Amino acid sequence: MALVTIDVVKGIFTADQKKDMIERVTEAMISVEGEAMRQVTWVKLNEIDHWAVGGRLLSPEIVHAQMAATPKAA
Repeated sequence: MALVTIDVVKGIFTADQKKDMIERVTEAMISVEGEAMRQVTWVKLNEIDHWAVGGRLLSPEIVHAQMAATPKAA
């Protein structure tokens, strides 16, 4: 059995993005251990209300601004 926990700032990702994240993480586990892992791979997504970096509380607005300022991967 595998339990994968993903922690994200609450209010950043849409329901579709969270679903996609969970599906991709599950597929990553299967790519390592094989199809038999599908039924025993649990993915838990925690949305954290209060998250800080360097003593600065993050909000969805701050994170979205940082994401917009970061160059997209090619």
